[in-house]
Amino acid sequence: MKYTRSISIVLTLVLLFGGSAMASDKKQAETVQAQTNLDGKAIKGKVLETMTVPGYTYLKLDAPEGKIWVAIAGEHIIQVGKEVQAKPGMAMVNFTSNTLSKTFDVIVFSNGLEGSNIPTGQKTAAAPPAAAADDITFEQALQAEAKTNPHAGMGGGAGTAAIAQASGGSGMAIVPAAEIKVAKATGANARTVGECFANAKKLDKTKVRVQGKVMKVSKMIMGKNWVHLQDGTGNPMKNSHDLVITTLDAPEPGSIVVIEGTLHADKDFGAGYKYKVIIEDAAIE
Repeated sequence: MKYTRSISIVLTLVLLFGGSAMASDKKQAETVQAQTNLDGKAIKGKVLETMTVPGYTYLKLDAPEGKIWVAIAGEHIIQVGKEVQAKPGMAMVNFTSNTLSKTFDVIVFSNGLEGSNIPTGQKTAAAPPAAAADDITFEQALQAEAKTNPHAGMGGGAGTAAIAQASGGSGMAIVPAAEIKVAKATGANARTVGECFANAKKLDKTKVRVQGKVMKVSKMIMGKNWVHLQDGTGNPMKNSHDLVITTLDAPEPGSIVVIEGTLHADKDFGAGYKYKVIIEDAAIE
């Protein structure tokens, strides 16, 4: 009887604590998922903790989605207990800060705090160039560009997707060709997407205007939005149909826009992120 009773007690304890652990793991997973869903969204919460490293300030916020870490460019003095709102940014999972020797389950690299919430007395140190930042490599920052493409079924063939997958790095972000036809922009420096690629070396470091359809927007990667434009020109088999633009503007996917910016040929950011053509710091009309 004693033996049976002991087994019963052990089983009860296992079920009790085992069930508790499972529930805790499930809750943690749900929290991580909720925080990951903050990608591209503003985050409002009370500051619980702050840490600064060269070029970045880390804030632990008590937000509706849970306790979430947010990183902003620059070194700022921000009071614990203050209510702040971080601008939309990119959520990263299992990010390791080399400087802090700390791995974050989820951290959002925000484009800064809303102006009315930035405390007085902040330091004004500017953020270092993206490639030089110690805490985030360009490869890590562009993980969002390599996510599954929401437009993969818009007319692109399997061959195009296969080429993009095989090329790795920036090639993972290429949007398959869509069956579209967009008129060329007007103006002396107007170019089609295909012309940008065909005349890349000649156009290097010059201003160009391009009209096209917004196929994809990856928001707030290293403080800029990365936009993919297509106009129906270029060669999908050579990946010269999909033009990448960096901008502070945020066009709607599917919209027809005219952009103007500086074209760079053979821009190599390292870690496999090399662009035959990229237009940087573009303004969108």
